[in-house]
Amino acid sequence: MLKILPGSDGAALDRLHMEKEGISPLEFMERVAQQVVDWFMRSAYSKEERIAVCCGAGNNGGDGFAIARLLHQKGYRVAVIPCFSPGTRLSADAEANFRALPVQIPQWSWDSISPDSSQVWIDAFLGVGWKGPLREEAKQIIGKINACAGIKIAIDLPSGLPTDTSITENSVKAEVTLTFGFPKRSLLFPEHAQFTGELVLLDIGIDEATLDAFASTTYYLQAKDILAHHRIFDRFSHKRNRGKVLLLAGSKGKVGAAILSSKSALRTGSGLVTCCLPEEERWAIQAAVPEVMCTFGEDQPWSTYDAIGLGPGMQVERCKLLEQVFSSFSKPLVLDADALTYLALHKELWALIPKGSILTPHLGEFERLFGPCDSHAERMAKASTFCQNYGVNLLIKGAHSLCCFADGRQVFNSSGSKYMATAGCGDVLTGMLTSYLGQGYTPEDALLCGVFHHGWAGELAGENYLRGLMAHDLIESIPETYRRIGLK
Repeated sequence: MLKILPGSDGAALDRLHMEKEGISPLEFMERVAQQVVDWFMRSAYSKEERIAVCCGAGNNGGDGFAIARLLHQKGYRVAVIPCFSPGTRLSADAEANFRALPVQIPQWSWDSISPDSSQVWIDAFLGVGWKGPLREEAKQIIGKINACAGIKIAIDLPSGLPTDTSITENSVKAEVTLTFGFPKRSLLFPEHAQFTGELVLLDIGIDEATLDAFASTTYYLQAKDILAHHRIFDRFSHKRNRGKVLLLAGSKGKVGAAILSSKSALRTGSGLVTCCLPEEERWAIQAAVPEVMCTFGEDQPWSTYDAIGLGPGMQVERCKLLEQVFSSFSKPLVLDADALTYLALHKELWALIPKGSILTPHLGEFERLFGPCDSHAERMAKASTFCQNYGVNLLIKGAHSLCCFADGRQVFNSSGSKYMATAGCGDVLTGMLTSYLGQGYTPEDALLCGVFHHGWAGELAGENYLRGLMAHDLIESIPETYRRIGLK
């Protein structure tokens, strides 16, 4: 997995990479700029578009000057906006690229920008290197960029956005952020959605071995990482060694949650799936998913199952079963939805949660458990403390869902789609996670595979259904995610 470094390590990382590659800082800057231009050309922007590149005095501005030059060479209509006063001292590499600008590229003063200017804006004003509060002039420049019509594309980081912490104002609001090497932590925070826009990670040649020379407990999960976390089953596999799982889900009027979680467990690969729900609701699930067995009541042979998932659509009063399950089942559980609400009301039960269990709160459920949070960084800290104290794992659900492990590591997920913001998708995830635990995956592998395949299935279903996606569409896309990584 790709390690996410703090912003303070950025310059040292670049130096180590350049030493390994035997290239100069100026050559490295050219490589960065070329990646941006290659992306720009793949993205089918018309050469009739007017492009304005806003450049600062540091190395982010140097990237911008190089991008402007290379776009001009490709035939694009480019102008440069120096976002600094005449006579300002530029970084050495920014100065070199500023002087290399062809005379045919016009230069505009930033204070002459009109709000009705409609073009593509490339934000190369402030990068990861800026520190301290923004100067008043910087705030004015950012405000000007935001006030202008047209698409904004941020280079590495929207100007004004810190690398590792949160803000609520004074940052460029980009439609697209092109970041390099690894995604900066703040780009993955939900409170920064209005600034980051679509996140695109560009490869500038920094390998994972170079990143591993730096200390970090935060990672980024990508498709290429997933196959190594899967179990391989041979031709002699049978339904019992593929996992016998139980889902406690559903209640009057909410049997859909039981159907979705049970069906997703089967689609994920479980051999045997049983759903424990109110007996009067059994007809719906047996008609919808005949492969699922049903059981009823509170007296269950808990220990006979390989994995148990609890919570989807249960209603909080049914979740008193948690205490019985905790005392009878020592293997890791999956706890979601109403089970989490019950735990928020009964914190004395936290110490009884079986080690290795997976809790899956969305942001509202997280705050019910741990109290209000001012930022995602605060959520990350609270989640890490909880997981290490109780020996469990926790998934903070959302865009770039965050896997928090009992050993202190935290992993942001790269898969997913905005079209997954619809009822039932969380129930699907509960079934998937329970399925992987039942198949004999470690809790870590179950969580990584579950969150990634869930997001990827959402992407595939979203391509077909867009905002019309429903949770059952996601379930039907799970097998395709296996095919795409070559898992049989």
